[in-house]
Amino acid sequence: MERIGLTYNTEKERIVISEYGRCIQEMIKKLPEIEDRAQRTEAARYIISVMVQMNPQVKESSDYEHKLWDHLFMISGYNLDIDSPYAPPTPAAQKSRPQHIGYQNNKIKYGHYGQYIVKMIEAASKEENDEVREALAYSIANQMKRNYLEWNKSVVNDQVIFDDLKEISHGRLVITDESKLGSTGEMIGKKQQQAKQQQQVQGKKKKKKVPNLKANMNNPNNPAYKLRMQQLGKL
Repeated sequence: MERIGLTYNTEKERIVISEYGRCIQEMIKKLPEIEDRAQRTEAARYIISVMVQMNPQVKESSDYEHKLWDHLFMISGYNLDIDSPYAPPTPAAQKSRPQHIGYQNNKIKYGHYGQYIVKMIEAASKEENDEVREALAYSIANQMKRNYLEWNKSVVNDQVIFDDLKEISHGRLVITDESKLGSTGEMIGKKQQQAKQQQQVQGKKKKKKVPNLKANMNNPNNPAYKLRMQQLGKL
């Protein structure tokens, strides 16, 4: 059966960047047909403005204008002779793989405390003032206890924290007064209270008052009542 005036998308040219759609691609393909370079550049600028409207989330990038011009050249098949504010990309640069940044090989013996705690302990261990070093030790120990409770929701013996702190600091940070550490119940309770408050705030943001237009249909001031009377031809 012969099809008249019907063309399937599978039979059309592949869309290079689907976010902009086929119409944008066809507009860009028509640019080389404009003979005057200035008019061709002005038409390209207009297409860029339409591309922003078709894909507004591109504005979330700090260099979105540069990205749009790159997309323009990519869709055209890198075959545009216009005055671009940026250097046009090349096919080789687009196909090249980015340089591998590598992975961190930091081996943390106490992973439940985190790398920052280890760095804090190393910095506090170098403190020469005894009073300052002691104050830092108590502060770090409390944070170690909070981090520990992130992984173990039950309880933690403070002596475990003291021993770990002493071992990581190579004996430079030693705590003798256990009463200065916060209690497990206070830390867990405060955290649960903060989580509950956050849920309440999020619930208030999502909750919206929706007017009940169908209530009290006999009230002449109700918009639903007026609409119903208009439909019945009584108003």
